[in-house]
Amino acid sequence: MGRVTVRRPVLRLSEDGSRRRQDALAAEEPLEIRVDGKALAVTMRTPGHDVELAHGFLLTEGVIGATADVSTARYCDSVDDQGRNTYNVLDLALAPGVEPPDVGVERNFYTTSSCGVCGKAALDAVKLKTRFSPAGDDCAVTPETLVTFPDLLRERQRVFESTGGLHAAGIFTAEGELLVREDVGRHNAVDKATGWALLDGRVPLGGTVLMVSGRASFELVQKAAMAGIPVLAAVSAPSSLAVELAEEQGITLIGFLRGTSMNVYTGAERISGRITGS
Repeated sequence: MGRVTVRRPVLRLSEDGSRRRQDALAAEEPLEIRVDGKALAVTMRTPGHDVELAHGFLLTEGVIGATADVSTARYCDSVDDQGRNTYNVLDLALAPGVEPPDVGVERNFYTTSSCGVCGKAALDAVKLKTRFSPAGDDCAVTPETLVTFPDLLRERQRVFESTGGLHAAGIFTAEGELLVREDVGRHNAVDKATGWALLDGRVPLGGTVLMVSGRASFELVQKAAMAGIPVLAAVSAPSSLAVELAEEQGITLIGFLRGTSMNVYTGAERISGRITGS
């Protein structure tokens, strides 16, 4: 498995002068995801939890809906100049009867750490239909609980602590139970978290909150919908398409969740109570 962090020399400049030191960087390496031996996606990710990432990716792209839909997952065909496995190609074999993904020209599954799945021919091509609609989920969460999530997420970002360079995604219950995954790409962090949930038999993720460390994009709302997550909260802003899709899918979308305040863009009926002063 590749390293999660890499040490590199850096010249540190400050009011006190300059000095050379070693700095920890978040590792970023390509992962090719294959399905039944055929290349499906290449994503730039932080090594680690690759099997979760691949399962989460296939879940949120509508290819699978349960752990049993994948029969095996194995690393293959990826070696360095000395013949050592780089663990950068992962092949998943679908179970008998599971339809393979459509890899036609309409869906270009090249992904990057910055923007997720890019280059798709039209917006309609990424509006996937979820088999776990969150629209009827009666999850209720209080503002007092929600405002604790950013700090809880931050406390569990172990690699961010040493590098300052990773996104995080946390799956919370309304009571605050937490699972966190980190990655250089926010969409990868979400795929790792939902992949963990799938492998643990927790999908659909009814009654949960997906908390992300950055902004809320269209793609992250879609991933929440595909996993059956009724509430998506972000520390930063949502995009206009994210709000439109959240409303369409029946998802509660929260942005600017910082300190003791937040903006609720859709699904406010799931937020019960009010924030009280200290």
